Amino acid sequence: MRYFIMVLLMTYSLTTTQGQNQWEEIKSVKDVCLAYPDKMKEMLNQFDLSLPELAEVKKNVDNNDIVSACTALLAHYKTKYPQAQDFPTQPSSETTDSGEDLIKDIFVFYTIKDEVPRDAKNRLQWDYEGPDNDIEWAWALNRHFPLLGVLTSFQKTGNIKYADYMDQFIKDWIFQSWPYPAKKSNTAMWRGLEVSFRAKAWSKVFTYFANSDLISPATKLLILASIPDHAHYSRSFHNQNNWLTMEISGLATVATTWPEYQKSKEWLEYSIATMTESLKAQLYPDGVQTELSSHYHKTARSNFVLFENICQANNISLPSFFTESVEDMWNYHATSIRPTGYGILNNDSDLDYNRDLVMKYSEKYDRRDWQYIVSNGEIGERPSGPPSVIYPWAGQLISRSDYDEMAHWSFFDIGPWGTGHQHNDKLHLSITAYGRDLIVDGGRFAYRGEIADKFRSYAKGSQSHNTVIIDQKGQGPGPKLTEEPLPSSHYSIDDERDWAWSSMDHYPGINGNASHTRTVQYERDAFWVVVDQIQTDRPRDITTFWHWHPDCEVDLGKNNVVSSQNQVGNLQIIPIQSKDWTVDLVKGQSSPEIQGWYSSKYNTYEANTAAIYNSHIDKSKTFVWLLMPSKDEVQPAKVKILAMDENHIKLKIKYLKKKHIVTVPLPVMVEK
Repeated sequence: MRYFIMVLLMTYSLTTTQGQNQWEEIKSVKDVCLAYPDKMKEMLNQFDLSLPELAEVKKNVDNNDIVSACTALLAHYKTKYPQAQDFPTQPSSETTDSGEDLIKDIFVFYTIKDEVPRDAKNRLQWDYEGPDNDIEWAWALNRHFPLLGVLTSFQKTGNIKYADYMDQFIKDWIFQSWPYPAKKSNTAMWRGLEVSFRAKAWSKVFTYFANSDLISPATKLLILASIPDHAHYSRSFHNQNNWLTMEISGLATVATTWPEYQKSKEWLEYSIATMTESLKAQLYPDGVQTELSSHYHKTARSNFVLFENICQANNISLPSFFTESVEDMWNYHATSIRPTGYGILNNDSDLDYNRDLVMKYSEKYDRRDWQYIVSNGEIGERPSGPPSVIYPWAGQLISRSDYDEMAHWSFFDIGPWGTGHQHNDKLHLSITAYGRDLIVDGGRFAYRGEIADKFRSYAKGSQSHNTVIIDQKGQGPGPKLTEEPLPSSHYSIDDERDWAWSSMDHYPGINGNASHTRTVQYERDAFWVVVDQIQTDRPRDITTFWHWHPDCEVDLGKNNVVSSQNQVGNLQIIPIQSKDWTVDLVKGQSSPEIQGWYSSKYNTYEANTAAIYNSHIDKSKTFVWLLMPSKDEVQPAKVKILAMDENHIKLKIKYLKKKHIVTVPLPVMVEK
């Protein structure tokens, strides 16, 4: 009899591994135990069978009854994860448009839509890189995001075909993933980020269907067989910084969803210690993540929050430093938000809409000041002091006129380069006013593929930012980290105005020595004065860029004034020494170089107008700009330099029957 069973197992295993499409028919406990007996034994041995709740599993393992042991294990999880309240009560033929696409293997990653091919055995091509041959597309596929979309369609409709698709999707991946490589990898299937996101997706599917065979017993056992490999990868081969938060939050998900594994306690302890140390390393004391990209700050914050939620759900205490630091990260989102509800677009970022999330978490932390800011003053409690804020470690100044939806807002970058996803954009200035983005950062475009081939250098370079280049050379990398905050001599904020400055002297490829010092002074509820001081040891060609949002109609007027012509929300860029400049308006240019393009989110782009000011100088020189916003049609502004010395510039500005006398302190001495 034993000989007959051994022959049967060998025969079934051979026909399954060498057969045609039989992987699709492996559905029951017996099926998977016959097809992969060694895998199932290995899986069972990963569990702590001394646990009382696994007593029945242990008894059957001791009796070498794999089928009964696996059946008992699934029975345990049925008890542990009772059916969810939103589980459909009866089958349905209803569908969703998104669900129908997904079960046809049609996915959208990074705005790119495509159908993943299948082979002769009806298996998905997991390394498929989409229409642009972009490995990012394949990585997104292997994060199993489609599972969550199909799960949503099932929850909405109760249509069993959505559950069937999830079952086959997971099963297909696991069969094709064997053998686990057990080494650090950048392949489509085995890379740290994909391991983490996939484990999180599986956790949701497994627990949701624990009491239902709509996800087959075989597939559930395959998940349980593969999860230790995922945990081993995250524990052994994770990266640092922002990636660490994503990868280790996946390890914590595994440890708390399936605490019955022998190593779950170790995984969780490692997760807590590693995430806490990572938070200390990644976060400046002003609450900004050290990559200094608002988008990746958001990514890091979301993973720290996920980890915090995992621990809270399992009654696991975290150090007070952890919870306080997460609140600080939310504070950055709240206090840097535009009046339109969007965050900063800087370095490798998308233009993220943060209003709703900040409002949600303002209740958790009882932060009525956040509510006031993100609601444009409709609810909550007005923050004390001026509306502007400086992040002295990140080196970022956010200026505001107030908190209403039509308020002025600007972002001035005077900080370090950042620890990741950096652009060469020091001294960049962005401006929003009257509900409209006016002067903008170029964005990130894409990392790989056709869009990246065309735009990536432009995205990272100084030419896509509102700053200065010297002799046609952009900035080079600066210090990644700072060991101390900006000294108070670099900025000031009071009721009437904001003032800040910094310098850049790294322009790879230029001859000799040159530096750019930019001072920005915002006169509250009025305008910005920008002073660019160029120090040089020889004649130079100076180029200053001002990039407009694509929605802005832009015009070059008298005295080299460039202004928008929108119905609501406008800005004039007024060079005080207008005769020193020649001006070009460039939009959507591909040759001789890329210029005049904007990307609000990954894999998207559109043409925008770049106002490019060029000047030749024989020696060090100071240039002064007035950036004058207006709600309605722009009106001429009269500007005169009353005095300029090594310490100050004094201006007289007349606009709309108002006269302003403005004195701007200068941080360095240059010749007039």
